[in-house]
Formats: sequence, C-alpha cells, structure tokens
Amino acid sequence: MKFLSERELTTAPRETWEKLRLEGEIAITNNGKPTAILISVADAGFDETVRSIRQAKSMRLLNSIWAEAEERGPLSDAEIDAEIQAVRANNV
Repeated sequence: MKFLSERELTTAPRETWEKLRLEGEIAITNNGKPTAILISVADAGFDETVRSIRQAKSMRLLNSIWAEAEERGPLSDAEIDAEIQAVRANNV
C-alpha cells in the first residue's frame, strides 16, 4: 500500500487521484502516522464497499471488547447483580 502525507494530498490532488486509480488504496499519514485510507470504489460497488468497511470496523471493536473481557476475567454473581441494578436505576 502506498503512503501519502496529508500535505501531499492537499497540494497535489490530481496526482493523488491518479495514484488511487492505479493502486486501488492509499494510506494517508498525519505527522508520519497513518490516519486514514482512501479506497477506490466503482459506482456499482459503493454500497457493498461501505457495508464491508462498517462490518470490518464492527469486528475490530468486538475483538477489542472480547480481549478486554478475557483480560478482566469473568464477573462474580455479585458484580453481575450490581451491573443489573445500575442499569435498572438509570432506566427509571
């Protein structure tokens, strides 16, 4: 994957679009760190591409939740009851 600085993106947009057409995807960096990805999309595949990206983001979030839960360990019965009571108290 090609990397392009935020500055290059704004100062040379025509070259950016040409690179995107050739590469299919480009990582955009800000202060040397990747912050975004440009993905080339055909008109017919736009909705499917957006769905796929959202699904991947959801899976990434779910994986981090699972990892946190595994690291924390199972809740005791008292902790579960306390969580239930807290939610019920907030929903009143």
